[in-house]
Amino acid sequence: MSATATLHRIPRRPHAWLAGLLLSQLAVAALWWRLGWHWGLPALLLSHLALLLPVFLPRASLYMPVLGRLPAHGREVWLTIDDGPSADTAAILEALDRHQARATFFLVGARARARPDLVREIHRRGHGIGNHSQSHPSARFWALGPRALADEVGQAQQVLAELAGEPPRWFRAVAGHANPFLAAPLRAHGLARAAWSARGYDAVDGDPVRVLQRIGRGLRPGAIVLLHEGAAHGRSVEIVEATLCLLRERGFDTVATPQ
Repeated sequence: MSATATLHRIPRRPHAWLAGLLLSQLAVAALWWRLGWHWGLPALLLSHLALLLPVFLPRASLYMPVLGRLPAHGREVWLTIDDGPSADTAAILEALDRHQARATFFLVGARARARPDLVREIHRRGHGIGNHSQSHPSARFWALGPRALADEVGQAQQVLAELAGEPPRWFRAVAGHANPFLAAPLRAHGLARAAWSARGYDAVDGDPVRVLQRIGRGLRPGAIVLLHEGAAHGRSVEIVEATLCLLRERGFDTVATPQ
Protein backbone atom coordinates (compact mmCIF):
# COMPACT_ATOMS: atom_id res chain seq x y z
CA MET A 1 0.00 0.00 0.00
CA SER A 2 1.36 3.42 -0.94
CA ALA A 3 1.73 6.31 1.49
CA THR A 4 -1.06 8.16 -0.27
CA ALA A 5 -3.46 5.23 0.05
CA THR A 6 -3.19 5.32 3.83
CA LEU A 7 -4.47 8.90 4.05
CA HIS A 8 -8.11 7.93 3.49
CA ARG A 9 -8.98 6.52 6.90
CA ILE A 10 -12.61 5.59 7.43
CA PRO A 11 -13.69 5.22 11.08
CA ARG A 12 -13.39 1.52 11.91
CA ARG A 13 -14.83 1.43 15.43
CA PRO A 14 -17.35 4.27 15.60
CA HIS A 15 -18.55 3.34 19.08
CA ALA A 16 -15.19 2.71 20.72
CA TRP A 17 -15.44 6.03 22.59
CA LEU A 18 -18.22 4.56 24.74
CA ALA A 19 -15.71 2.28 26.48
CA GLY A 20 -13.50 5.26 27.28
CA LEU A 21 -16.47 7.20 28.60
CA LEU A 22 -17.52 4.33 30.85
CA LEU A 23 -14.01 3.73 32.19
CA SER A 24 -13.41 7.42 32.88
CA GLN A 25 -16.64 7.77 34.81
CA LEU A 26 -15.94 4.61 36.81
CA ALA A 27 -12.56 6.04 37.72
CA VAL A 28 -14.18 9.32 38.80
CA ALA A 29 -16.74 7.44 40.91
CA ALA A 30 -13.99 5.43 42.60
CA LEU A 31 -12.00 8.58 43.33
CA TRP A 32 -15.08 10.32 44.74
CA TRP A 33 -15.88 7.33 46.95
CA ARG A 34 -12.35 7.02 48.34
CA LEU A 35 -11.32 10.69 48.65
CA GLY A 36 -14.62 12.58 48.72
CA TRP A 37 -16.10 15.33 46.62
CA HIS A 38 -13.11 17.65 47.04
CA TRP A 39 -11.24 15.35 44.66
CA GLY A 40 -14.17 13.72 42.92
CA LEU A 41 -15.86 16.88 41.66
CA PRO A 42 -12.74 18.34 39.95
CA ALA A 43 -12.04 14.92 38.46
CA LEU A 44 -15.59 14.75 37.12
CA LEU A 45 -15.33 18.21 35.54
CA LEU A 46 -11.94 17.46 34.03
CA SER A 47 -13.16 14.16 32.60
CA HIS A 48 -16.09 15.89 30.94
CA LEU A 49 -13.82 18.63 29.58
CA ALA A 50 -11.46 16.01 28.15
CA LEU A 51 -14.39 14.45 26.27
CA LEU A 52 -15.95 17.73 25.13
CA LEU A 53 -12.89 19.71 24.06
CA PRO A 54 -11.95 17.45 21.10
CA VAL A 55 -15.37 18.17 19.56
CA PHE A 56 -14.24 21.75 18.90
CA LEU A 57 -10.66 21.01 17.81
CA PRO A 58 -10.69 20.40 14.03
CA ARG A 59 -7.65 18.11 14.06
CA ALA A 60 -8.53 16.14 17.20
CA SER A 61 -8.77 12.41 16.50
CA LEU A 62 -10.21 11.12 19.79
CA TYR A 63 -13.51 10.06 18.21
CA MET A 64 -12.46 9.30 14.63
CA PRO A 65 -9.44 9.60 12.34
CA VAL A 66 -8.85 12.99 10.72
CA LEU A 67 -6.40 14.16 8.08
CA GLY A 68 -4.83 17.43 9.21
CA ARG A 69 -2.05 17.65 6.64
CA LEU A 70 -0.46 15.64 3.84
CA PRO A 71 2.93 13.95 3.95
CA ALA A 72 5.55 16.51 2.96
CA HIS A 73 6.49 15.19 -0.46
CA GLY A 74 7.87 18.19 -2.33
CA ARG A 75 6.30 21.65 -2.34
CA GLU A 76 2.70 20.56 -2.65
CA VAL A 77 -0.47 21.59 -0.82
CA TRP A 78 -4.08 20.41 -0.87
CA LEU A 79 -6.30 23.38 -1.74
CA THR A 80 -9.85 23.03 -0.36
CA ILE A 81 -12.82 25.36 -0.83
CA ASP A 82 -15.86 25.09 1.46
CA ASP A 83 -19.54 26.03 1.51
CA GLY A 84 -20.47 25.99 -2.17
CA PRO A 85 -21.68 25.83 -4.74
CA SER A 86 -22.42 29.53 -4.91
CA ALA A 87 -22.54 32.51 -7.23
CA ASP A 88 -18.72 32.56 -6.90
CA THR A 89 -18.11 29.03 -8.17
CA ALA A 90 -17.83 29.79 -11.89
CA ALA A 91 -15.32 32.59 -11.35
CA ILE A 92 -13.29 30.44 -8.96
CA LEU A 93 -13.16 27.67 -11.56
CA GLU A 94 -11.82 30.15 -14.09
CA ALA A 95 -9.16 31.32 -11.64
CA LEU A 96 -8.09 27.74 -10.99
CA ASP A 97 -7.80 27.14 -14.73
CA ARG A 98 -5.67 30.25 -15.19
CA HIS A 99 -3.28 29.08 -12.50
CA GLN A 100 -3.41 25.44 -13.65
CA ALA A 101 -4.39 24.51 -10.10
CA ARG A 102 -6.55 21.77 -8.67
CA ALA A 103 -8.84 22.02 -5.66
CA THR A 104 -11.39 20.01 -3.74
CA PHE A 105 -14.77 21.69 -3.27
CA PHE A 106 -16.50 20.64 -0.05
CA LEU A 107 -20.11 21.20 -1.06
CA VAL A 108 -23.34 21.58 0.89
CA GLY A 109 -26.01 19.18 -0.35
CA ALA A 110 -28.92 21.63 -0.39
CA ARG A 111 -26.85 24.22 -2.24
CA ALA A 112 -25.67 21.60 -4.71
CA ARG A 113 -29.28 20.60 -5.40
CA ALA A 114 -30.07 24.26 -6.15
CA ARG A 115 -27.09 24.64 -8.54
CA PRO A 116 -26.60 21.22 -10.16
CA ASP A 117 -24.82 22.55 -13.24
CA LEU A 118 -22.04 23.99 -11.09
CA VAL A 119 -21.50 20.65 -9.37
CA ARG A 120 -21.20 18.94 -12.73
CA GLU A 121 -18.82 21.64 -13.97
CA ILE A 122 -16.55 21.23 -10.93
CA HIS A 123 -16.38 17.52 -11.67
CA ARG A 124 -15.95 18.00 -15.41
CA ARG A 125 -12.93 20.25 -14.88
CA GLY A 126 -11.19 17.60 -12.82
CA HIS A 127 -11.59 19.02 -9.33
CA GLY A 128 -12.53 16.99 -6.30
CA ILE A 129 -15.92 17.08 -4.59
CA GLY A 130 -16.28 16.51 -0.87
CA ASN A 131 -19.26 16.22 1.47
CA HIS A 132 -19.82 19.25 3.74
CA SER A 133 -23.25 18.25 5.16
CA GLN A 134 -26.72 18.71 3.74
CA SER A 135 -27.75 22.03 5.32
CA HIS A 136 -24.56 23.45 6.93
CA PRO A 137 -25.99 24.06 10.43
CA SER A 138 -22.92 25.97 11.61
CA ALA A 139 -24.26 27.03 15.03
CA ARG A 140 -25.39 23.57 16.13
CA PHE A 141 -23.54 20.98 14.10
CA TRP A 142 -21.38 20.14 17.11
CA ALA A 143 -24.46 19.26 19.19
CA LEU A 144 -26.41 17.15 16.67
CA GLY A 145 -27.46 13.67 17.73
CA PRO A 146 -27.00 10.38 15.86
CA ARG A 147 -30.11 10.62 13.68
CA ALA A 148 -29.56 14.25 12.68
CA LEU A 149 -25.92 13.62 11.80
CA ALA A 150 -26.86 10.55 9.79
CA ASP A 151 -29.30 12.71 7.82
CA GLU A 152 -26.79 15.53 7.29
CA VAL A 153 -24.13 13.18 5.97
CA GLY A 154 -26.36 10.74 4.12
CA GLN A 155 -28.56 13.24 2.31
CA ALA A 156 -25.58 15.26 1.09
CA GLN A 157 -23.84 12.08 -0.02
CA GLN A 158 -26.86 11.05 -2.06
CA VAL A 159 -27.22 14.45 -3.73
CA LEU A 160 -23.53 14.82 -4.58
CA ALA A 161 -23.21 11.27 -5.86
CA GLU A 162 -26.22 11.78 -8.11
CA LEU A 163 -24.96 15.09 -9.54
CA ALA A 164 -21.28 14.24 -9.90
CA GLY A 165 -21.78 10.63 -10.98
CA GLU A 166 -19.69 9.24 -8.13
CA PRO A 167 -19.90 9.53 -4.33
CA PRO A 168 -17.53 11.79 -2.40
CA ARG A 169 -14.80 10.06 -0.41
CA TRP A 170 -13.98 12.94 1.96
CA PHE A 171 -16.06 14.76 4.54
CA ARG A 172 -15.38 18.07 6.25
CA ALA A 173 -17.22 18.78 9.48
CA VAL A 174 -19.10 22.06 9.63
CA ALA A 175 -16.85 24.60 11.39
CA GLY A 176 -14.51 21.66 12.01
CA HIS A 177 -16.70 20.48 14.91
CA ALA A 178 -17.08 16.71 15.13
CA ASN A 179 -18.85 15.03 18.03
CA PRO A 180 -18.60 11.24 18.57
CA PHE A 181 -21.90 10.53 16.78
CA LEU A 182 -20.34 11.59 13.45
CA ALA A 183 -18.14 8.51 13.17
CA ALA A 184 -20.98 6.07 12.42
CA PRO A 185 -22.39 7.85 9.33
CA LEU A 186 -18.88 8.43 8.00
CA ARG A 187 -18.24 4.71 8.26
CA ALA A 188 -21.60 3.89 6.68
CA HIS A 189 -20.79 5.98 3.60
CA GLY A 190 -17.08 5.17 3.32
CA LEU A 191 -16.05 8.73 4.13
CA ALA A 192 -12.80 9.93 5.65
CA ARG A 193 -12.66 13.20 7.56
CA ALA A 194 -10.47 16.11 6.40
CA ALA A 195 -9.43 19.12 8.47
CA TRP A 196 -6.84 21.79 7.56
CA SER A 197 -3.49 23.24 8.60
CA ALA A 198 -3.55 26.67 6.90
CA ARG A 199 -6.51 29.02 7.07
CA GLY A 200 -7.17 32.74 6.75
CA TYR A 201 -10.64 33.03 8.31
CA ASP A 202 -11.87 34.25 4.95
CA ALA A 203 -15.43 33.18 5.72
CA VAL A 204 -15.72 36.19 8.04
CA ASP A 205 -12.80 38.47 7.11
CA GLY A 206 -12.96 40.04 3.66
CA ASP A 207 -9.55 41.75 3.80
CA PRO A 208 -7.28 39.81 1.40
CA VAL A 209 -4.12 41.15 3.04
CA ARG A 210 -5.01 39.85 6.48
CA VAL A 211 -6.34 36.60 5.08
CA LEU A 212 -3.15 35.92 3.12
CA GLN A 213 -0.97 36.77 6.09
CA ARG A 214 -2.74 34.11 8.13
CA ILE A 215 -2.61 31.53 5.34
CA GLY A 216 1.04 32.29 4.72
CA ARG A 217 1.93 31.47 8.31
CA GLY A 218 0.56 27.96 7.84
CA LEU A 219 2.03 27.24 4.41
CA ARG A 220 4.34 24.25 4.55
CA PRO A 221 4.88 21.30 2.22
CA GLY A 222 1.82 19.09 2.71
CA ALA A 223 -0.40 21.87 4.09
CA ILE A 224 -4.16 21.59 3.69
CA VAL A 225 -5.36 25.09 2.80
CA LEU A 226 -8.89 26.10 3.80
CA LEU A 227 -10.75 28.69 1.71
CA HIS A 228 -14.43 29.53 1.30
CA GLU A 229 -16.79 30.68 -1.41
CA GLY A 230 -19.98 32.69 -1.20
CA ALA A 231 -18.92 34.61 1.90
CA ALA A 232 -21.19 37.49 2.93
CA HIS A 233 -18.41 40.06 2.42
CA GLY A 234 -18.46 39.33 -1.32
CA ARG A 235 -14.69 39.01 -1.80
CA SER A 236 -14.26 35.24 -1.93
CA VAL A 237 -13.22 35.17 -5.59
CA GLU A 238 -10.61 37.86 -4.98
CA ILE A 239 -9.23 35.97 -1.99
CA VAL A 240 -9.01 32.68 -3.89
CA GLU A 241 -7.18 34.44 -6.72
CA ALA A 242 -4.79 36.09 -4.27
CA THR A 243 -4.14 32.75 -2.57
CA LEU A 244 -3.32 31.13 -5.90
CA CYS A 245 -0.85 33.94 -6.57
CA LEU A 246 0.70 33.42 -3.14
CA LEU A 247 1.10 29.70 -3.78
CA ARG A 248 2.77 30.38 -7.11
CA GLU A 249 5.12 32.99 -5.59
CA ARG A 250 6.20 30.53 -2.90
CA GLY A 251 6.66 27.72 -5.37
CA PHE A 252 3.81 25.48 -4.24
CA ASP A 253 1.84 23.17 -6.50
CA THR A 254 -1.66 21.93 -5.72
CA VAL A 255 -2.38 18.21 -5.56
CA ALA A 256 -5.46 16.28 -6.56
CA THR A 257 -7.80 14.92 -3.91
CA PRO A 258 -5.92 12.38 -1.76
CA GLN A 259 -6.91 8.75 -2.24
